[in-house]
Amino acid sequence: MSLSTQLDDDAKSALRAGEKVRLATIRRARAALKNAEIEARGPVSDDHAVRVLRGLVKRHQESIESFAAGNRSELVKKEQVEMAILEEYLPQQLGDDAIEAVVREVIAAEGIDDVKAVGKVMKPAMAKLAGQADGGRVRDIALRILGG
Repeated sequence: MSLSTQLDDDAKSALRAGEKVRLATIRRARAALKNAEIEARGPVSDDHAVRVLRGLVKRHQESIESFAAGNRSELVKKEQVEMAILEEYLPQQLGDDAIEAVVREVIAAEGIDDVKAVGKVMKPAMAKLAGQADGGRVRDIALRILGG
């Protein structure tokens, strides 16, 4: 089942169950996917849909940081609940050990030994990790391995 179909089905279930927060969050996710489809001028792949949802999760994380800095605990809690709902639709994130193994494999395959070449590590590493790791974490691990 595609991510879009799953969101549609879950929206119907949330509507029937009267779960207002869940329904509103899923509707926002569906709207973001619809905008991505409009930009792409056609249906988007599940990989693209996951990237869209990751962007929404990232926005929630940024909002949580802002609200926490402003001592707005009620808004922090609201954002955390919505972010948790969105994360249900994302693939499981790999641990640092698994990411490090992939990064080391790419470094060995490419023969990279300079911290300035971290960009050459990122593209193949992110392709292998395919949505299972945040780019920032991958970059941090690559820099650590390369001695930066």
